[in-house]
Amino acid sequence: MPHPSAPFGEELRKRRLEAGLSLTYLSGLVHYSKAQLSKVERGIKAPSRDLARLCDAALGADGALIALSTPTAVGSPAVSAPGRVEEENWMMQLSPDGPNSFGPVGRREVMNAGVASLMTWRSDGSGPASPAVGAGMLEASRSLFTHYRRLGQTVEPGLLLPVLIAQTHTLRELSAQSDSSTRRRLLALGSRYAEYVGWLVQETGDERAALWWTQRAVDLAAAGGDQVLAGYALVRRALVTLYREDAEQTIALARRAQSGVLPSRIRGLAAQREAQGHALAGDVGACLRALDRARTLLADRNDVDGPVLGSMHLPDSVGMVTGWCLVDLGRPREAGEELDRQLTLVGPDAVRTQVRYGVRRALAYACAGEIDHACALTEPLLDGVTAVRSATVTTDLRRLVRVLGRYPDHPPVRRLAPRLGTLSRPTTPLEESPS
Repeated sequence: MPHPSAPFGEELRKRRLEAGLSLTYLSGLVHYSKAQLSKVERGIKAPSRDLARLCDAALGADGALIALSTPTAVGSPAVSAPGRVEEENWMMQLSPDGPNSFGPVGRREVMNAGVASLMTWRSDGSGPASPAVGAGMLEASRSLFTHYRRLGQTVEPGLLLPVLIAQTHTLRELSAQSDSSTRRRLLALGSRYAEYVGWLVQETGDERAALWWTQRAVDLAAAGGDQVLAGYALVRRALVTLYREDAEQTIALARRAQSGVLPSRIRGLAAQREAQGHALAGDVGACLRALDRARTLLADRNDVDGPVLGSMHLPDSVGMVTGWCLVDLGRPREAGEELDRQLTLVGPDAVRTQVRYGVRRALAYACAGEIDHACALTEPLLDGVTAVRSATVTTDLRRLVRVLGRYPDHPPVRRLAPRLGTLSRPTTPLEESPS
């Protein structure tokens, strides 16, 4: 019976021989043993995704080997926007011992459940809020939003989500009592809060709830007359498919967000995401073209209105994403050098950003065979990994563990192994998500 990995092994051997490379030489290029490569070529052992990427780059296969290593029996489920909820109450429970929960509940469900017995409070709705109240809330909420985003760099999502959800609710409710101009601005800011909640919820590992919050952000923006955020929601949905390693959906969603009617920043962020999708597929040319397009679009700062969409902690986001993409393109040494340059530009207080791209850099050097250096880069990141509790970081950390696991007798690997094993366990979603 042919092994499922036989087509990959046959293509690998064919391309290696055409390139005039011995197994020993290819082994040195990809930092896998000759014995393991031999087993892969003979179809005895399936290649890891990282090995497929390295071989694809070494042999100039332009994604052909990566495609053969990707399972095709079960496709990735489509990521669609959740439907709009017309009437809902937001129910949040705060536990004194830590766990919190959140869920939208229809008004009829609230009445049927007898929730009226709970302590409730609200404004009496006797009249519209004064312009001064709306302006004051806007100024305070904008300032708080900047502080919350900075704080989100150093603490786990569960500590911030309750106050962010409450603030989103406050802006939404106050908008109903404000004049039309103030209402639009309150809803616009509320949509940014909701979008940030969606990102933090994704950091807990709950994709479904993250998409729900992203759609709430779109709804709030649209209620204030802003249709632009719907374009950015496509970029956020593409992030979910990126972490599923679904190149096709990532590229498709990112391209939809590059409509000429959208602001340059959104199109630039979408071009970056498209580049990451092409990197997953091993398409070097398409990846680099998308990165060039992103740099041009993100250089236009004239259309930035309100709080910054996307990361506010990357001085050169295109440079950092370039380093990210080079890992998936099987060019780990180049990736490590680019990430070296970019991480020196990130402030020390941006712990979540330092950890996300720092783990990626350590992975790059590990894939390049520089195990001592990879371990030295990883060790100082582990306290940050513990602090921010990021499901997306954990994804790369598990890849790093698999690479380092090929060197079990290496002293630095042995020293890091116990803590890495604990931190790389899949993140359990917190309970701040819609039920």
